[in-house]
Amino acid sequence: MPDRGGGPTGPRIRVGRPSRRVRTLLMTLGVLAVLAMAFVMFAGFWTDWLWYRSVKYSSVFTTTLWTKIGLFAVFGLLMAAAVGVNIWLAHRLRPPLSAMSLEQQSLDRYRMGIAPYKKWVLLGVTALVGLIAGASASSQWRTWLMWVNGVPFGQKDPQFGMDVAFYAFDLPWYRFLLGFGFAAVVLSLIAAVLTHYLYGGLRVTSPGARATAAATGHLSVLLGFFVALKAVAYWLDRYGLAVKSSDFKAAGNWTGLRYVDANAYLPAKTILFCIAVICAVLFFATLWRRTWQLPVIGFGLMVLSAILIGGLYPAIVQKFQVQPNEQAKESPYIKKNIEATREAYGIDAAKSENYGGKGDPKRKAEQREQAATAASYRLVDSNIVSPAFQQLQQERKYYQFPATLDVDRYTGPDGKPQDTVIGLRELNIKGIPKRNWINDHFTYTHGYGAIAAKGTNTITDEDQGTVGAPDFTESGLPTKGQLGTYEQRIYYGEKTEQYSIVGGPQKELDYEKNGEVTTSYKGKSGVDLSGAFNRAAYAVSFSEPQILYSGAIGDGSRILYNRTPKERVEAVAPWLTIDGDAYPAVVDGRIKWIVDAYTTTNGYPYASRTTLGDTTADSLTDSQRAVVAQQNQVNYIRNSVKATVDAYDGTVDLYQWDTKDPVLKTWMKAFPDTVKAKSEIKPGLLAHLRYPQDMFKVQRELLTRYHVTDPEQFYSGSDAWQVPADPTQKDGSAVPPYYLSLKMPGEQDQRFSLTTTFTPSGRPNLGAFMAVDADANSKGYGSIRLLRVTSTVQGPSQVQSELNSVPEVATFVRDLRGTDSEIDYGNLLTVPLDGGFLYVEPVYARGGAANYPLLKKVAVSYGGKPVFKDSLAEALNAVFGVEGAEQPPATQPPTEPGDTTPQPPATGTAALKQAIADAQKAYEEGEAALKKNDWAAYGKAQADLQAALERAAAAQSPAPGAPPSKPGG
Repeated sequence: MPDRGGGPTGPRIRVGRPSRRVRTLLMTLGVLAVLAMAFVMFAGFWTDWLWYRSVKYSSVFTTTLWTKIGLFAVFGLLMAAAVGVNIWLAHRLRPPLSAMSLEQQSLDRYRMGIAPYKKWVLLGVTALVGLIAGASASSQWRTWLMWVNGVPFGQKDPQFGMDVAFYAFDLPWYRFLLGFGFAAVVLSLIAAVLTHYLYGGLRVTSPGARATAAATGHLSVLLGFFVALKAVAYWLDRYGLAVKSSDFKAAGNWTGLRYVDANAYLPAKTILFCIAVICAVLFFATLWRRTWQLPVIGFGLMVLSAILIGGLYPAIVQKFQVQPNEQAKESPYIKKNIEATREAYGIDAAKSENYGGKGDPKRKAEQREQAATAASYRLVDSNIVSPAFQQLQQERKYYQFPATLDVDRYTGPDGKPQDTVIGLRELNIKGIPKRNWINDHFTYTHGYGAIAAKGTNTITDEDQGTVGAPDFTESGLPTKGQLGTYEQRIYYGEKTEQYSIVGGPQKELDYEKNGEVTTSYKGKSGVDLSGAFNRAAYAVSFSEPQILYSGAIGDGSRILYNRTPKERVEAVAPWLTIDGDAYPAVVDGRIKWIVDAYTTTNGYPYASRTTLGDTTADSLTDSQRAVVAQQNQVNYIRNSVKATVDAYDGTVDLYQWDTKDPVLKTWMKAFPDTVKAKSEIKPGLLAHLRYPQDMFKVQRELLTRYHVTDPEQFYSGSDAWQVPADPTQKDGSAVPPYYLSLKMPGEQDQRFSLTTTFTPSGRPNLGAFMAVDADANSKGYGSIRLLRVTSTVQGPSQVQSELNSVPEVATFVRDLRGTDSEIDYGNLLTVPLDGGFLYVEPVYARGGAANYPLLKKVAVSYGGKPVFKDSLAEALNAVFGVEGAEQPPATQPPTEPGDTTPQPPATGTAALKQAIADAQKAYEEGEAALKKNDWAAYGKAQADLQAALERAAAAQSPAPGAPPSKPGG
């Protein structure tokens, strides 16, 4: 039989081109693949556009987009043109015949290989460098917008007399242009050299001239441009000295000119500029002279001058003129740095005054009386009580509170503002009973309600709840209390990081008075998913194909994302630096997130720079709060914008807060109609605005050195301060500032303030006390007062150590350990009082039957005398040795509002019978707890028994003012 295979005896099977059907299929698949890739890239752009349009900030998106596109196109084309023209010119100037040498013969192979594709190679190279340059330029959109929209500061630097705007807005753009120019010249030079070498214009080993006259002229012009740009760089470097950072042992991180800069580097830069200009002219002259001799000599002279004049001469000046008398030489420049730094950080108006720090020991009665009204002592520590909120008010496992709660002010029953600890009950998807895509994104979509508690009080009556727990003024699900009627649903919050799809056929879990119900979102926020195209775009953008085909999405469905307040403000105002802590407030029937935002620059002349991420870190930022701006370095900052985010519909509003800030005015020109006028802030919102913590922390860090205004004292560092470590922590992290309503010396009324302490550098005693008026309604808002302690006073760590050594503390801690509980120290509050400082610290117990912190004790210290008592009133009485009018101790029921008269113990037969009954009940509960080995319950029962016996004894005593009972009566 014949061989049917492909052997010599069988027919040959010819492999031809694929059939038309296969080619069509392959082409179709290729087109579909390209379209799919294009759609994937387009999806991100399209969803961004839809989101910006949904929040009504589409102008931010378009302005940013067109600016990036414009920079990409202009600088990409410029770079491509520069490189392409020089490649074309080098090819055009090639010698007609190449010398027949081994070098040129080996290059012929490359020339012949490139010849058919010369145009494509040229286009490819220029396109590549153009794309890279364009992408790099598009990232400078902020620099461009600040340059083109820059507003004058109205302040001039002391060295050159230039407006600060030149350094903040103009100089960064000029530096970018200079860097781009250098890159274009260097790339063009490399491309030209390679092209000339490839086509024989430059020779390395061939006999004869190393370069043709045409190549020499071409390259000399490029070198001339390079040297000319170097001359421009020398000229800009002169101004750059005003914003140059350097290490200065007397001031740490220094910015601005010093003596050696003004008297050595500045003239050196001017001389080098002149030399570079001359050198550039010599290179350009090579077009006519056709020789490298003079340009090379000039270039060598420039390099030598840079070494001698720009390096050696300043070193000699520093060594032999400055160091022998550094303080006198540097004093004028230190003064400029002090003035500029204080102005740039807004601490130039800080009022500093001497304060003794030790009260008169003969004025105990007056001091006890003043202590009652010196401050609204916030014993409910917002940094500690979150677990109490969680256990008492969580209501459902899928709700949560932030680890650190916020402090605000709300009107109390007496019509006066009271410090309030507040937190939102936000959604926690990890607590959803059954996790799946529908539950995570459709059913459980929002949190519910704001929970608030008095900042100055905890529960003191067992009939009202657990003694020591927060005294809630707003609680429940739905919540009720002093906040009144408001929209309680929280679709946007700090913990709401997942997307939700609402408003469609799938209902959401919700609550009413009678319990769980279902609801549908009625807000206007989010992006419509009714259309197939939008659904496909989000399916691709979120990598979630179910969005495309799920039946749970239909008419009216909207997708909510970018739901944290910080994300939303950063997105609509990418030119702002956002504070690390947004806080909620109930305003006019809505929950509003209030976000403080800053305008910054690192181009303020003479002002020392600081790293925001380091400066704003404290003992809370490791795990509980965010850090502002991470590692951004700045030397100018203003809290120029107050932003709000509606917790229900996500509406973002930006309000101009600092009406004089030129940086904000610049950005408002770049993005018109995005920031509302300060006058549009409603009174209800204004009442909740406060001085931001991160701004305060930056200012206090600068004030550790820049509270000194005398250059000689600043240089010596003899009066430097430091931010003390948190005495309640063991990791050495900085103590956080705290909000407190207090009366500063000389003031008649309490003011809502943000306060902190300082200790002298290297020593633990108290160096100063700092407070800023934090109430936005106050005429003195933002005014900083510094109390410089003039005597040796215990600092926070010393006070904490002394409190720990009090015998009652040791007994308290030992008893807690016996009940398997732990101790938590609250904020160590520092309050100026009658020439001294009153320290107040709430002490919490955590564990046992109630595994959340309960306020059990209050520690107080004044004049070096620490006490440890059951209540603030007892502690103040003990530390001053005088009875005073204050709130009742934790074991007694509260008095009527406004009644501060100490209540005598109840007496009489009824009180005696009640006390005996309570004692019997406590005894029985103790015996039952003992049988169960429940030591926490046993300890509580013993305390209740002791209290009941004391009341029984008091009940048998005559009431104050009553006649003594007669025998047998």
